[in-house]
Amino acid sequence: MEDGKSTSPPGADGGEEEDDLGYRLFPDRKKEPQSFLVRSLFTFHNRCQVMLRMTLETNPYAQLLIAAMKQSGCTVFNDRHFSCENCDGCVSGGFDSATSQIVLCQNNIRHQSHMNRVVAHELIHAFDHCRAHVDWFKNVKHLACSEIRAANLSGDCTLMNEIARFKFGLKGHHQTCVRDRAIRSILAVRKVSRETAEKAVDEVFDACFNDLEPFGRIPHSKTDAKRAYKDFLNRDRYTANL
Repeated sequence: MEDGKSTSPPGADGGEEEDDLGYRLFPDRKKEPQSFLVRSLFTFHNRCQVMLRMTLETNPYAQLLIAAMKQSGCTVFNDRHFSCENCDGCVSGGFDSATSQIVLCQNNIRHQSHMNRVVAHELIHAFDHCRAHVDWFKNVKHLACSEIRAANLSGDCTLMNEIARFKFGLKGHHQTCVRDRAIRSILAVRKVSRETAEKAVDEVFDACFNDLEPFGRIPHSKTDAKRAYKDFLNRDRYTANL
């Protein structure tokens, strides 16, 4: 994610020193939950909640992923499965597989388009968690695969986002962006070497890059995502009539 990484706290194993599974980046995970009254006093929290609601109501990436999770037996409840929290300055969000909860970094997400991408990215992790037996804690290849899919399908690597990062396209630039962002996300939450992260990403890249579920295509823009969402709904209606 721009201005920080969007990633999943629980994941793989890997370093010589003890791995805290990325939870150091999400300090509010270890605290007792605050009352609604206390949380409502903080502007960051209010802004985060408003932007989240807007994303869930209007963003086709999020709408498709939530519909696909429901179809897979994992209904998403806004109050239960999203949590606006303060995080370390280098991350924008995370998926906590221990609680099946998406963490949104209220101190780092400052505009709606950023929220849209963070929610989409983390919902892909949640979708993978729902549909597959992902070993986030011990298998770095599993983590790498989900990070590749999240970078590829969430809009992280759209042309406009890359231009905003002053990275201009060459042939194969989308794949390069996906690979680089997957490696960065692994390194953010796992105490593994760059070599280990790169090896894991490279070993699963082709298979995971070409796994386009539930979109059926790489959504390079919101228009693409809207088409994918429409196709998904029509596919659902078609199979219901069989």
